[in-house]
Amino acid sequence: MIRREGVRVKVPASTANLGPGFDTLGMALNLYAWLEVKPADATVFHLYGDNLDGLPKDKSNLIYKVAQSVFTAAGIAVPELEISMYSDIPLTRGLGSSASAIVGALYAANLLIGSPLTREQLFDMATALEHHPDNVGASLYGGIITAVWDGVRATALRIEPPEELDVLVAIPDFQLSTTAAREALPKQVSLGDAVYNVSRASLLTGALASGRLDLVAEAMRDRLHQPYRAALVPGMARILEEAPRHGAIGAALSGAGPTILALTNRNNRQGEELRNFLLEVLQSEGISATTLWLKPCTHGAAEITMEQERSFLDIVKGEVTA
Repeated sequence: MIRREGVRVKVPASTANLGPGFDTLGMALNLYAWLEVKPADATVFHLYGDNLDGLPKDKSNLIYKVAQSVFTAAGIAVPELEISMYSDIPLTRGLGSSASAIVGALYAANLLIGSPLTREQLFDMATALEHHPDNVGASLYGGIITAVWDGVRATALRIEPPEELDVLVAIPDFQLSTTAAREALPKQVSLGDAVYNVSRASLLTGALASGRLDLVAEAMRDRLHQPYRAALVPGMARILEEAPRHGAIGAALSGAGPTILALTNRNNRQGEELRNFLLEVLQSEGISATTLWLKPCTHGAAEITMEQERSFLDIVKGEVTA
């Protein structure tokens, strides 16, 4: 049964890797994308916000194509759609903008046709599209996730974030594509570096699951990707090394970057010192940046009640300013 009134969903941003967990660890963050999908006589797009500038407004749009993949999998035809979207998540900055769009499209399209696909099936489809499960898993399930993918099936374990965990991000004023960031990586790594990362990813997962924030700084160290990407984000290597001296409990490149992420204990009073440190290091490299204090988002993709008396943009504006 197709829901003729349409559906609205809200999807969190995400950070991936968390240092050593390359393509396996992710965490949802309280920045969001909102999406409304309705059946229509002709496909039309309403894209709001600076973060969506320049995206296509025809059937080549990722949202449309992903939605159609759900309809195809369910054996239901909904060829024409009215799609509205607003996003607080900056594009190509390492905060899961593409993952949130993929998850939002899958989730909304499935709701539109009565939810014939399970969340696990949506996760498999999202991972196949994104090619790794960390960002999409975090946006779909919320919280912290550790996940694996064998090329066909994705499996995730969700971890509830420690209550006192806060997140500071420094978002440089330049974009960095995932493709460019991956091209900087070597095709092979040494056994020593592989063991180094496996041990720290295991320790980080256990530390976050048990609330041992005192172990996070050591556990977030990495040899698989961040050293090779350091040249793409000048100042990053210094920040990762020195951030714990300024109040961070750990620091990492967020996803493929260029955003740099610092985890903190909410009870620590060095927040302003840490923020100033991040900005000063980046400015010393000639990089301007914006900082945001965020929190882990404990819910994943969620449906928003379809209030006919309030427009999509009214709903979004109410949540953004709340």
